[in-house]
Amino acid sequence: MTDALHRPDGEIEAAAREPARRRSRSPLLDWAVFVLLLLGALSMCAPFLWMISSSLKVPTEIFKYPPALLPEHAQWPNYSRIFMLIPFGRLILNSLLVSLAVTALQLLVCSMAAYAFARLRFRGREALFLLYLSALMVPSQVTLIPNFILVRNLGWIDTYAALILPFAFSSFGTFLIRQAFMTIPKELEDAARIDGASHAQVFWRVMLPLGRPALGALGIFTFIAQWNNFLWPLITTTKPEMQTLTVGLAGLRGQYNTDWALLMTGSVLAILPIFVVFAVGNRSFIQGITSGGFGGR
Repeated sequence: MTDALHRPDGEIEAAAREPARRRSRSPLLDWAVFVLLLLGALSMCAPFLWMISSSLKVPTEIFKYPPALLPEHAQWPNYSRIFMLIPFGRLILNSLLVSLAVTALQLLVCSMAAYAFARLRFRGREALFLLYLSALMVPSQVTLIPNFILVRNLGWIDTYAALILPFAFSSFGTFLIRQAFMTIPKELEDAARIDGASHAQVFWRVMLPLGRPALGALGIFTFIAQWNNFLWPLITTTKPEMQTLTVGLAGLRGQYNTDWALLMTGSVLAILPIFVVFAVGNRSFIQGITSGGFGGR
């Protein structure tokens, strides 16, 4: 009651109108928004449902007209047959190793670069950061041939180094984490420096823990991008034991005939790790994007 007496008249009138505004909102509008969102979600899920359904069909049933979502007789042996036709286990292992290694390297390198651009003072910092960001405007296809020539001259063809090291840093990742570091109060860093902490200690014990949401978002971005990467592994690997899952699945397509049921089976198995990663890191992903990733001050 005392707080209400000291509040300006405008705030009191606004507070009085708020319940009325909430009551005046039509339930029909809420249901319409809910139905539209539900239809949008179902339309996004439709391709995945069709992919799962096709993985359980025989090849001729996939192109049956009119199409049927449920197979007449579920072909569960498709999921075991794909392991016999291609080294599916090795492909998954290669993709996991490359994706996890690239994600770890990008989180380390990008966070260190972001700390330098966000907190360290040196001549030409802003100009260097703009130059660094200019790499975002260069399509990856432009650097494809120079990178391949460099990897070939180093003798890295058919090695994990060729699949991992060219992606150990990211201009986007540096920008994302730098913006998150800019939202961290500088007083926390000053307090740590007063206690005798060095730049390395401030980085590891203050900036990284507080920037965890942005790091989680970048980790999800990087893992998914590397898991789905196709062109670079295609041109840098020739041995089947060094290929990634995307390249191995592309080998299922023949010149004259393609077993689409088997290809859909491999695609279903290929999206499971991505689904798990996103489900586990969903909260960090949302926090990193909304609270700090693209903020700054």
